[in-house]
Amino acid sequence: MGGFFMAQNKHADRFSSTGFIMSAVGSAVGLGNMWKFPYVTGQYGGAAFFLLFMVCLVLVGLPILLAELAVGRGGRGNASSSLTKLSGSKSWGALGFLSVAGSFFIMSFYGIVAGWTLHYAVLSFTGELFSTQDYAGLFGRFMNSWLPIGWQLVVMLVTALVLIRGVSEGIERFNKVLIPSLVVLLLLLAVQALSLEGAGEGISFFLKPDFSKLTAESALVALGQAFFSMSLGMGTMVTYGAYVQKSQSLGKATIAVGVGNVLYALLAGLIIFPTIFVFSIEPTQGAGLVFIALPAAFSAMPLGAVFGGLFFVLLAFAAITSAVSVLEVPVAYASETFGWSRPVAVMLVGLLCFLAGVPSALSLGEDPWLSFGGRALFDWVDFVCSNVVLPISGLVITIFAGYVWKGVADEARLSQAWFRIWLFMLRFVAPVLVLLVLLYYAGVIRI
Repeated sequence: MGGFFMAQNKHADRFSSTGFIMSAVGSAVGLGNMWKFPYVTGQYGGAAFFLLFMVCLVLVGLPILLAELAVGRGGRGNASSSLTKLSGSKSWGALGFLSVAGSFFIMSFYGIVAGWTLHYAVLSFTGELFSTQDYAGLFGRFMNSWLPIGWQLVVMLVTALVLIRGVSEGIERFNKVLIPSLVVLLLLLAVQALSLEGAGEGISFFLKPDFSKLTAESALVALGQAFFSMSLGMGTMVTYGAYVQKSQSLGKATIAVGVGNVLYALLAGLIIFPTIFVFSIEPTQGAGLVFIALPAAFSAMPLGAVFGGLFFVLLAFAAITSAVSVLEVPVAYASETFGWSRPVAVMLVGLLCFLAGVPSALSLGEDPWLSFGGRALFDWVDFVCSNVVLPISGLVITIFAGYVWKGVADEARLSQAWFRIWLFMLRFVAPVLVLLVLLYYAGVIRI
């Protein structure tokens, strides 16, 4: 294998216990929690959906997360080589490569959206964002310019600078600064949102369950949200698992990451829902909610420019902590497979990823030349990666850990009772539920 990854092992460039948990939480909490979570929660039942999401997190998210971490630490390699090493078969390695490719293309469009958050943070703090009332026009003009590509490049450079420094000096140190900062921003914005006059209606919608709103579709969407919100299927947790010390309890780490993910989603809801109810904003607007409707709400608040700026900084922090983990997957693969040094791997993979994202960024403008089948190229890449590649990759890990890998018990190191429960979930519950997610989001199941 390549020289870099062997050097990683030789010099034991590993996470500390705290650093790993912060980095894993940073990977799991991203734009989806602040952007997609309020959207689907508002659409599929409010507090009842949130409770269903937590149940699905226990049934799907936590078992697969633990499996990915165990595979990574057991294989001490990237998302592909770990499966090859543990199974003794290149076929499993080829299946593992699917998550590597998925991460590469996810980063190609995730960096674009992360760039939007940086741009809007600057617009908010400079006051330019609130110099107009035409927020839809402002967003449209931005999307039809070359600025998204410039901000995408900024995101890629920041991510690359973190990764070049390695695991303990780069990824861990970065997350040890940004994750506490993220918590502070979340708390500040939550207090501000909860103090708005009329915020009680939004709090009630988010925290008071109405189970009559739940449907079969709600259950499938909650399953998907539980799966996607934990960064599963991307190879990120397998890759991070390779950097975890043997003394680390993977069971406790899995619980910590799951709790961190739920708390982040909870605080995000306490920011978004009071705000949108006070200002009569429809919570099911997708991108329009964050970049069109919420700026209008901030403009009507006291110190709106400050809180608006903090909100977009929060989004940017969440986006970049996830971007670091996503880009690390193809970087680790390239380093190990081709023997590249970390700086070379980061620069080459980062450049290729940026170039792959440029057509997606351009496809979101008014010119339809990069749109086909009723979707922009950006949406196609998002759809295929998120709704097809990630669930398939999640199924691969679930089946591998549940049925193929004989050393899974030694690596997971759970008590006998908990191991039996976990293995049952991996073999009989999680695969069925992830398959349902795959069939639903791919459009095979329609409700």
